[in-house]
Amino acid sequence: MDYLPVFLDIKNQPCLVVGGDDDAESKVNLLLKAGAKIKLVSPELKLGLARLAETGKIKHCDRAFNDEDIEGCKLVIVASDDNILREKVARLARDRNIPVNVVDYPRLCTFTMPSIIDRSPVLIAVSTGGTSPTLARIIRSKLEAMLPQAYGRLASLVNEFREKSKSLNSDRDENRRFWNRIFASPIIELFLSGNEKAAKDQINKEFENRQDMKGSVGQVCLVGAGPGDPDLLTLRALRLIQNADTIVYDRLVFPSILDYARRDAELIYVGKKSAQHTVPQDGINQTLVNLAKEGKMVVRLKGGDPFIFGRGGEEVEMLIKEGISYQVVPGVTAASGCSTYAGIPLTHRDYAQSCTLVTGHLKDGSIDLNWNCLVNPNQTIVFYMGVANIEKVCQGLINHGMRSDMPAAVVQKGTTRNQKVITGNLSNLPEIVRSNDVKPPSLIIIGEVVKLHEKLGGSNLDRIVT
Repeated sequence: MDYLPVFLDIKNQPCLVVGGDDDAESKVNLLLKAGAKIKLVSPELKLGLARLAETGKIKHCDRAFNDEDIEGCKLVIVASDDNILREKVARLARDRNIPVNVVDYPRLCTFTMPSIIDRSPVLIAVSTGGTSPTLARIIRSKLEAMLPQAYGRLASLVNEFREKSKSLNSDRDENRRFWNRIFASPIIELFLSGNEKAAKDQINKEFENRQDMKGSVGQVCLVGAGPGDPDLLTLRALRLIQNADTIVYDRLVFPSILDYARRDAELIYVGKKSAQHTVPQDGINQTLVNLAKEGKMVVRLKGGDPFIFGRGGEEVEMLIKEGISYQVVPGVTAASGCSTYAGIPLTHRDYAQSCTLVTGHLKDGSIDLNWNCLVNPNQTIVFYMGVANIEKVCQGLINHGMRSDMPAAVVQKGTTRNQKVITGNLSNLPEIVRSNDVKPPSLIIIGEVVKLHEKLGGSNLDRIVT
């Protein structure tokens, strides 16, 4: 380890910045966030620094650096193009045991400035020891995307209970185990999803019943996994998958998405095919209720979006009836994801001003649709679960007035490496599907926008995961 990572308290402490360029301005802004009293020495200032000086947020010495400027300072930062000045200020600081950072010159530094993720009071610093600030920023951006802004408020909430926790859990190990249980419980997700008061009330209840955590009721999260490509997961979906005790997942969930689950998480498969259900819907509903009543954090993982032909509404109704806490996390629905990866815009000023999503397989197995609405011009129609009934779909549209040469496409296994796009028109699409042995999961897209596939298709295929 080349450096010891530490966090300095410089609130109301005198700090010196030498230089007035862009680098100096960025460092000044960081010091101000940390509450420092800043003296800046430079005969020239960038506009932003000049404004800070005018408003009294920093003290500006409009002159060259003097040796006396360093006296009494707790920290020194040098941002200057003057080689001699850099060496001089760094030497003076080291002689006085004052931490010094010289921008872009690690050999002169006694500390380096990391890339910072600020979720105050939570702070995460990423450093490459000055060897590659760009790499540090890239790593920071990846970590930042994983950490909700609410983590800072979460830390403040936990701090409210700190003294109470110490007094009730006198043993350090006991106290640690208590908070481990809290952070592994649905209470934290309750807080992160915006129900902060309810989370605080739950923590208070856990203090009252800290000897028996088994009576607590868990939470069910209906999470959209998107149409296939794991990169289409939302940040909230990823966080919930990573924290779940149990994941109840569908057939359309891409296998590598389950790799994000904890090693000790329970995985329950409830996949369905047409007329072939591993677990009936009523059984799935009851499974979710039972798991939550065991106090578990449950993720009900669905392909696409839970509320678009995903029967999420039925599951939520059951959860409400049983008094189970829940949340729904939207996902990229198949119509959007698959059409985009196929290069078929669902709307386009020249071709379609509306888009209709339709199920090609009703609850009773029929396909009794409002055909008159579907044949309206200047719209795109997307059929979910319609491959088995593709002849009825195409013939029904033709019988109700749609042109038989209306462009149509089938996207099979969209957004994955096995994606296959087949184009034709209403009259020949059923035969094309049969001859190509197209199987679910597949999506049917009908409308003039299908013409754009040849021009726009394939743009996303270079980055689709296997």
